[in-house]
Amino acid sequence: MVTTFALQASPALGALGQPACERLKAAGVLRDQAPVGCDRLAMVRFPYIDFSGARHDDGELMVLDAVAPEVSQLFHALYRRRFPLARVRLIDHYGGDDDASMRDNNTSAFNQRAVTGGGLPSLHAYGLAIDINPVQNPFLQPGDGGTVRVSPPAGTSYLNRRAGRPGKPPRPGMAEDVTGLFAAAGFTVWGGDWDTPLDYQHFQFSRELAQRLAALPEREARQLYLQKIEAYRGCLGERRGKAGTTCASVKAQ
Repeated sequence: MVTTFALQASPALGALGQPACERLKAAGVLRDQAPVGCDRLAMVRFPYIDFSGARHDDGELMVLDAVAPEVSQLFHALYRRRFPLARVRLIDHYGGDDDASMRDNNTSAFNQRAVTGGGLPSLHAYGLAIDINPVQNPFLQPGDGGTVRVSPPAGTSYLNRRAGRPGKPPRPGMAEDVTGLFAAAGFTVWGGDWDTPLDYQHFQFSRELAQRLAALPEREARQLYLQKIEAYRGCLGERRGKAGTTCASVKAQ
């Protein structure tokens, strides 16, 4: 079954004011070299369920303005499914320190930083990547001598990704359960599909699409974004029952 959201023409849910921008800069989360400026970031607020089943009304993510309505719909869908999230705080709560955010099992989005290991800006720097439940969905980096670095370290207990483990209870909060929801909102790249490193917590847009959206004014970026997710969802609908067909080419755009 393909999950769909109502496509909205509305602008971003909550543009950032100058005080919020200054707070991001002071925390080292936003700098002059960012691929998107403060004027292109939007705040999304939503309720979520934690691992004890308790409701929280303070979930906050910062994303690119053009995709904010669908990110809101995505996290409301997770809430309706009762998919648990340990906590959802802005990365400035951790001073932009991704390792600290992961150790706290925090779900996060925007953070101006390079990809792990340096180099190109991470898709988090575009506001077009989301990490969920890092403990249940750790980052795995192969090292020398067959070793593997697990981040955060508590994620070591979740390296067995089998959905059904004989004689063991199910483990909620696993990213595999919601890849379809994220893809339908444009986050078609999942780090759990990578060869090395493996990044089970990580969902993102393709870099090509992220760069195009960042280069356009908000209204035009939103129009392009809606066209792309329409095409992806349409492909999913068309491929039902057709063995051997995929939407890989649409996902990569």
